[in-house]
Amino acid sequence: MSKLVIVGTVAFDAIETPFGKTDKILGGAATFIGLAASQFDVDSAAVSIVGGDFPQEYLELLSNRNINIDGVEIVKEGKTFFWSGKYHNDMNTRDTLATELNVLADFNPDVPKAYRNADVVMLGNLHPMVQMSVLEQMESKPQLAILDTMNFWMDCALEDLHKVIAKIDVITINDEEARQLTGEYSLVVAARKIQELGPTYVVIKKGEHGALLFHENNMFYAPALPLEEVFDPTGAGDTFAGGFAGYLAKTEDYSFENMKNAVIYGSTLASFCVEKFGTERMQNLTSDEIDHRLKEFKQLTQFNIELS
Repeated sequence: MSKLVIVGTVAFDAIETPFGKTDKILGGAATFIGLAASQFDVDSAAVSIVGGDFPQEYLELLSNRNINIDGVEIVKEGKTFFWSGKYHNDMNTRDTLATELNVLADFNPDVPKAYRNADVVMLGNLHPMVQMSVLEQMESKPQLAILDTMNFWMDCALEDLHKVIAKIDVITINDEEARQLTGEYSLVVAARKIQELGPTYVVIKKGEHGALLFHENNMFYAPALPLEEVFDPTGAGDTFAGGFAGYLAKTEDYSFENMKNAVIYGSTLASFCVEKFGTERMQNLTSDEIDHRLKEFKQLTQFNIELS
């Protein structure tokens, strides 16, 4: 069985959308990535940090999903990372109301020894040097190293970001970030410029408009499944990344053709994530529901046409 290392935040979120609001609930990139990847029955480990205020039941939720939590440091006298945000009516834009780094400010990741030979490494959105330190702890080069990042690091740590981008195989970012990173409006040109920085594959997420996959001169597009209601987009991008990484770790096939399938699985799982607040939907998701939605995706995109 392939091993998957997941690095990112395990955190508290407080969310407000047009459909309601929550108090502090379970969130964080590593949480969403791990819950999505757990659908593929891979041997995964989360590497993160929490404070003494983090409930034991949340840690058990992760471990019960076959996510090893030996790499989750608990600082008993500290407080867990907290983010609060309010979404606008279009659900595509949001205002950050609070960001409290707390224990995350001094996070030095420690990959469990049993996972330093992992086949796949998923570097969730963190400071680039934290991501780099994880790669440096690996005893052998992973078959696939995937990186997620955001415009904040482009603003304040661009040089460090370029260093870690040069070391990875796949980058997943949204369209706005791809344009900022390259200075190019065309996503096709932006993807080509990002590949020149190091990654073999570039995944550009476009929210409710799907995702693009680039490899050399090849390109693939997967739509997002149209949904009647979107309750909370928080974690959708991380859920996509978790589905993407989990599927590739499960199949052990890192070709462009199989990455197309990984993008579809990532999009499918992200479509569930947005149906409830926080991780609620991902906690109760069944394989039958996933299979049914995959068939919906296939029907959405499949057609027959005769070409002369």
